[in-house]
Amino acid sequence: MASFGVVSQKELGRRREELRRQRRARSAALMWQMLAASAIAGGLLWWIAQPAWLIARSEQVKVEGNQWLSDKAVRSLVPLSYPQSLWGIQPQALAQKLESTGPIAKAKVTRNLFPPSLTIEVSERLPVAVAQPTAVLKSSDKDKVGWLDARGGWMPSESYTAVRSDNSSIAPVSPQGTGPQHSLPTLKVIGPLEQYRASWPKFYQGLSGLTVKVFEIDWQNPNNLILKTEIGTVHLGPYSSKTIEQLKVLDRMRQLPKQLDSSKIAYIDLKNPAAPIVHLPEPPPSLESSTPAPTPAQN
Repeated sequence: MASFGVVSQKELGRRREELRRQRRARSAALMWQMLAASAIAGGLLWWIAQPAWLIARSEQVKVEGNQWLSDKAVRSLVPLSYPQSLWGIQPQALAQKLESTGPIAKAKVTRNLFPPSLTIEVSERLPVAVAQPTAVLKSSDKDKVGWLDARGGWMPSESYTAVRSDNSSIAPVSPQGTGPQHSLPTLKVIGPLEQYRASWPKFYQGLSGLTVKVFEIDWQNPNNLILKTEIGTVHLGPYSSKTIEQLKVLDRMRQLPKQLDSSKIAYIDLKNPAAPIVHLPEPPPSLESSTPAPTPAQN
């Protein structure tokens, strides 16, 4: 039978004291760990909050990939208020907001620590036309002149830095953005932007497929859309579901100048695409009796 030694009262007291000492040591170690963690967290927060980690001005936003929009124009689209903590900026959310604007097709935002800054890499939607509210601009209208992309996105005229092309048709830029680089379009759209913006994407898609060059689109009168083209002025009437068909008929009339001198055409009436009419200029009053009737066009 096993025998156990008798533990003295003194030994029990010593063991209890040792256990208490170990517990105090563990408690002290845990407290020091908590204090150290708090100090590190506080120090990190202090470090993050220092002015060195702030985006204090727009110049700390670097822009890359822009060929048409100026750096200033891209920065103006960034929804940030300054100063802004570098750590409070959400790159993905910022990129999504940029992509929701007209001129930016794709955006990637990166935070940089040294030096504190943002890098924004963009892919642009290319401008396809100049937009102005009226044919004759007033001084108060000049800030309404800008550039349109194929989707109807608008940017102020000073936004694009490319050199204007000498070409005066829609040819420099296609809706897919495959036109020559660094040549801005000179196609002009006249009229209040809000009047045609919703219709513009589909209309421009049809327009860009034409072989007939279009120089100007007059959208001032919603009841009569007027095009200035290389074969003459064309009246389409109000924008409607048949407008794309009207454009196709216009393209089939591209040989008209070989049949009739363009200088002798007042305008081409395509309001009924099934029966286009070529209107001749009004003769002088003395010759009114010999005025020829409008000529049905052959398409």
